[in-house]
Amino acid sequence: MSQNLYIPKQYQPLLNLARTEKAIKLTKDFFERQLSAELRLRRVTAPLFVLKGTGINDDLNGIERPVSFPIKYMQETHAEIVHSLAKWKRLMLAKLQIKPGFGLYTDMNAIRPDEDLDNIHSLYVDQWDWERVMQPEERNLDFLKKIVERLYGVMKRTEYLLSEEYPELEPQLPENITFIHTEDLLRQYPDLTSKEREDRAAKEFGAIFIIGIGGKLSNGQKHDGRAPDYDDWTTESEPGYHGLNGDIVVWNSLLDRSFELSSMGIRVNQEALLRQLALAGCEERANLQWHQMLLNGQLPQTIGGGIGQSRLCMYFLRKAHIGEVQSSLWPDDLVEKCQEHNIILL
Repeated sequence: MSQNLYIPKQYQPLLNLARTEKAIKLTKDFFERQLSAELRLRRVTAPLFVLKGTGINDDLNGIERPVSFPIKYMQETHAEIVHSLAKWKRLMLAKLQIKPGFGLYTDMNAIRPDEDLDNIHSLYVDQWDWERVMQPEERNLDFLKKIVERLYGVMKRTEYLLSEEYPELEPQLPENITFIHTEDLLRQYPDLTSKEREDRAAKEFGAIFIIGIGGKLSNGQKHDGRAPDYDDWTTESEPGYHGLNGDIVVWNSLLDRSFELSSMGIRVNQEALLRQLALAGCEERANLQWHQMLLNGQLPQTIGGGIGQSRLCMYFLRKAHIGEVQSSLWPDDLVEKCQEHNIILL
């Protein structure tokens, strides 16, 4: 398993274990407050698990197995550990009757047993899941970009605060984030894989928002997978281009690679849901409880996403491994190799 591990040359953590723990708390507390204020989001309590078969849990790329278990006092009905809360949040927005321009956020914790464990992937996932009610006329690329820029501003302010508190953590984010569509990346680098294209663009610009993830490109392939029932990845955002979603990706100079911090997008409406279910060959999902609520107009139009808490801490604290900012399980040989190279896992 340690073959998946990337070791930066002569790695020395900038903060020791005690200072790292304090910096993690400072990062999370500040970012959370700033996120709430910037997008006018109220904090809510979220579930760790939901009932199987309701359509509420996310499918992510459609291949990840959720952790499930039977409930003794509910006739052995099965529950699933959430993969994320993209669809659950729209239920809560409807329940709380939150108005357009306002929203909610929560701490999402998940277990993903199918992850390939390496520097940036763990069995344990922690992120801020957020969702905001929007007007139907805001279903366009300009609105998406506006929200991305505001989120990026929160990231910039967090990085600056940490550099003030810990001078060794020098800011690295560029002044502005660059927007680029997956189709443009393909045309610019037709002979590279999608991951290699991300690396090239992130290294050139420092911080990018990659638009249009989930739908097929002109070469018949997808840049990356997306479930068909939360982000809208088929609506035409501008002539020749599709997708009202994307990822915030930065260049991680320590790991010498692109580094995703957030996945987000304008969510499906009735038309996009049916279109994407058909493209994914899973039209039967339209009969599930959550999908019926959306098709019957019981859920608001929203924009939302997830922001990796450990990913954010790892990037801002200049850590080489996600296990330096979160406690999880790792293979013995990976732990040993990390120790040999000054990578201290929590």
